[in-house]
Amino acid sequence: MIKRDLVIVGGGPAGMAAAVSAYENGVKDILLVERDQYLGGILNQCVHTGFGINYFKEILTGPEYADRFIEKVKNIPEIEVSLKSIVVSLMPDKIITFLKPGRLETIKAKAIIMATGCREKTREMVHIQGTRPAGIFSAGLAQKLINIEGLLPGKEIIVVGSGDIGLIMARRFTLEGAKVKAIIEIQKETRGLLRNMVQCVEDFNIPVYFNHKISRIYGKDRVEKVSVCKVDDNFNEISGSLFEIKCDTILMSVGLIPENELIEMAGVRIDGNKTSVPGIFMCGNCLKIYDLVDWVTQDSFLAGKLAATTIELLLKPGSHSNTMGAGLQ
Repeated sequence: MIKRDLVIVGGGPAGMAAAVSAYENGVKDILLVERDQYLGGILNQCVHTGFGINYFKEILTGPEYADRFIEKVKNIPEIEVSLKSIVVSLMPDKIITFLKPGRLETIKAKAIIMATGCREKTREMVHIQGTRPAGIFSAGLAQKLINIEGLLPGKEIIVVGSGDIGLIMARRFTLEGAKVKAIIEIQKETRGLLRNMVQCVEDFNIPVYFNHKISRIYGKDRVEKVSVCKVDDNFNEISGSLFEIKCDTILMSVGLIPENELIEMAGVRIDGNKTSVPGIFMCGNCLKIYDLVDWVTQDSFLAGKLAATTIELLLKPGSHSNTMGAGLQ
């Protein structure tokens, strides 16, 4: 079994910042494991501006922000990067197994930082009735199709939910020549940043229906229309408020969920800003959902420092670390 000082799972902004921080705090043996073919995580598909205002004091696109840290990682020989590597097992004794091109590898680490990010909620999680036609996407998937693959998923769009990704994609579809028919939000106000409501919705005259929900999706092969209704304070349909909107595409922007399956597999408990296993740390969106990547970076630097402290204690002769694994609040 291979032994390493520090293994970081996830090569997005959190994982890269944690790796750089750990190195700067004395760790000289770092393995950064990323399942995609590139470092950068979700930032690679976020071609809009608004990143780096707090951390770099500049206005950057997502790829530009990611590139700043990719270059840092590349210039530190002590950080080994393993791309296209999928972690399949995490054990509480800090043994991690991952599948990389050509082989399965198992590593015993002195410390592990989980920076696995988050995933989007789906249609099934918000219980929308109706058929199951083509044309229903998470907002993040639609973003990847347009910005990475160069594909336009639809022409007449309904956005369900007013999270930041949905608002940004409403503008993106409009700029690509599609028609965003409406943004449907069940709450009384947006879930996204005010600047995104102004720059992505109001500036493009996109209709927003607060206190509304989609009650049913219609379509055989492709989405054809949705029925929309107004809701009361308990989110129940108000009688007589039902109306229909024709569309061929639905974007789901109804929230994000921390990606914590590996932590749960290991039986690791997350209690406030600590985990139950010494030497296992968490940072970024797998711990909690952040509004800004700048805050992810700053908190991930702290995770790297905490991991470095744990490893330093373990390297001292006769020393046994009782440092708790920690995430950041």
